[in-house]
Amino acid sequence: MKFLKILLLIFISSYGVLMAQEEVEKWGVFELVLEGSDVGNPFLETDLHAVFFHKDTTFSPEGFYDGNGVFKIRFMPTREGTWTYKTFSNQEELEGNEGEFFCTPAGSENHGRVKVAEQYHFEYEDGTEFMPFGTTIYEWTFQNESTKAATIETLKNNPFNKARFLAIPPHKEKYIDGGELHLKDYPFEDTGKEDWDFTRFNPEFFKNLDECITRLNEIGVEADLVLFHPYDKGKWGFDMMGMENNLRYVRYMMARYAAYKNIWWSLANENSFIKDLDDEDWDILFKEVQEKDPYGHLRSIHNAGRIYDYNRPWVTHVSLQYYNAVRVPGVSPLLRDIYRKPIVHDEINYEGDIEKRWGRISAEELVFRFWNAAIGGAYATHGESYEESDWISHGGTLIGESPARIEFMKNLMADKPWKWNPIDQYYELNMAGKAGLYYLIYFGEEALEDWAFVLPNKELKSGAKFKVEIIDTWGMTVVPVDQVFEVVPLEGDGYKVRDKDNAVISLPGQKYIALRIQRIKD
Repeated sequence: MKFLKILLLIFISSYGVLMAQEEVEKWGVFELVLEGSDVGNPFLETDLHAVFFHKDTTFSPEGFYDGNGVFKIRFMPTREGTWTYKTFSNQEELEGNEGEFFCTPAGSENHGRVKVAEQYHFEYEDGTEFMPFGTTIYEWTFQNESTKAATIETLKNNPFNKARFLAIPPHKEKYIDGGELHLKDYPFEDTGKEDWDFTRFNPEFFKNLDECITRLNEIGVEADLVLFHPYDKGKWGFDMMGMENNLRYVRYMMARYAAYKNIWWSLANENSFIKDLDDEDWDILFKEVQEKDPYGHLRSIHNAGRIYDYNRPWVTHVSLQYYNAVRVPGVSPLLRDIYRKPIVHDEINYEGDIEKRWGRISAEELVFRFWNAAIGGAYATHGESYEESDWISHGGTLIGESPARIEFMKNLMADKPWKWNPIDQYYELNMAGKAGLYYLIYFGEEALEDWAFVLPNKELKSGAKFKVEIIDTWGMTVVPVDQVFEVVPLEGDGYKVRDKDNAVISLPGQKYIALRIQRIKD
C-alpha cells in the first residue's frame, strides 16, 4: 500500500510538471518556436501566422523563418490571464499547432508600449507619463561587444530613454575591410559579396539586432529603429531594392520585432536622400507597417531636404530634422498647430568638435535648443560627435557636458503634475506650463538683471498667489525667491496681470536663466 502511494505521488508530481503553464509577463514577449521544412525558399514560400485569444481580445501576428528549419511567432500579451493560440500555415508541419500560456502582471518597471497622449505628448500603456529624452547611436549594433556593453552602461547612467539607430548597416570600409569591425553577417544572403539575394534574409544578422533591442528594453530605453537609410549610396543596394523587396523586408521586421514593447518605427533617416523612393512609395510602406504591426507602435519618418507630410493618418508623431526650429523659441508651437501631433526634434545638430557643421555646436547651444523645444511643448534628441568619442555613430561612452544639464532639465519637467504646453503661444514665446497654476519662463540667451512679475491673465483672477524659483539651467541650481506674489489686473492691458506691489525679481544677469512660478493654494 505504501508503495502504491509513492507511485501515485510520483505520477501527480510528474503530471503537474507536464501540465505547468508557461508564464509571460504582461507586455513581455511570448515566443512560439516551431520546426518546419526549409525546402525551397521558406522566406517566400511559407505563410505562417497565429491567432491569440483572451476573452474578447484577439491578435493575429505573423511568423518568420529563423533559419535551420526553425519558424517563430512572437506575441506581446496585453491582458493578464490565460491566452490560447492556434497556428495557420500552408506548411503541414506548421498548421494547426495549439496551446496556451498565462500572462502574469507587469513588473514594477514594465509600463507597456509608449503611445500618444493628450495629442501632443506621450505616455506608457498603463498611463505613466513618458517624456522622450532621446539620443542618437546610429551604428551601435554593428560594433564589438565591449563597445555595445559600454553603450548600455552609459545609457543606464544618463538621462536618455530613447535611442535612434539603424536596423541595417551603412556602407563603410571598416565593415568590409577585414579589420576589427568587419561584419561577419549581413541582412541578406549573398552568393558573393555585394551580390545579395533580397528574397532571403540572414537570421544570424537579425539575432544580433534581437539582442540589442532586448538589452535596451531591460534598461527602459525605447528603440527608435530606423528601417531605411540613404548611407548605402547604391554600393550594397540596400537603399534601392525595389518596392517588392522593400515590402518583404518591412513585413519581416514587423513579424520579428513588433512584439517588443519598446519599439518605435522610424521608416527612414533623411528619407528624401533615398532617391529610389518618393512620397507615394513612403505612403505604401507606412501603410504596410501600420497593417502588419498588431500593437500599433509609434510610427514616423526623419526628413532631409523634403519634409514628408506628417499629417497623414498613419504617422503618429513628427520626427523632424530642421535645426532652425529650435534655435529660437516659438517654432515648436507653430509646428504643433500645423500637425496636431507630438513634435520630436530628432536632429538638432550635435555637441562636438568635428569638421562637419552639424557636429560641432557647443554643449551650451545644444542645451539651449533642448529648452527651446520644451518651452514650446515639444521634445528634442541629443547627439555627441567629438573626434575623441563619436557617440552618434558607435555609442560607447559620452564625454560632453550636455547630458548632465539635460538630466537636470528632465528632472525639472518631471517635477510637476502637468505636461508642459505653451501658455499664450501667439505672444509669450518663452513660456510654458498650465495657465493659472504653473509657469516656466525661459530667458535663454537674454542676460537679464531683473524681471517684473507680469503674467497672462488666462485662468487667473485677482488675489491668486504664487511662489517663484530662479533656475540656472546651465549651473543646475534652483534658488527660491523669498517672497509671495499676489496678482491684480495690469492697468491698460486686458490680457495681463501683475503683482499687486509691482514687484520686480532680481536676476543674475547671465544667460540660460529660467523662472518657475507655482500657484500657492488659496
